[in-house]
Amino acid sequence: MINLEEKNEQNVEFMIETIKTKLRMATAAAMQASHFDVAQYEDIKDLYEVVASKDKFSISEVEALVSELGKLRK
Repeated sequence: MINLEEKNEQNVEFMIETIKTKLRMATAAAMQASHFDVAQYEDIKDLYEVVASKDKFSISEVEALVSELGKLRK
């Protein structure tokens, strides 16, 4: 089981992959975990928790979440 309290690259990768899957991102290939820094861990985790808490997203929600994710890229 993954412990998301630990700030490491494996957890960043897990959260980014989960976000991409749940949002069904058309540009998922361009959004790789290696594009994110562990220094942004708390912000990535916040986005992950929002995405993980919902089953469906409106188009505007997806756009807002992807925009926020894009701001966190290296």
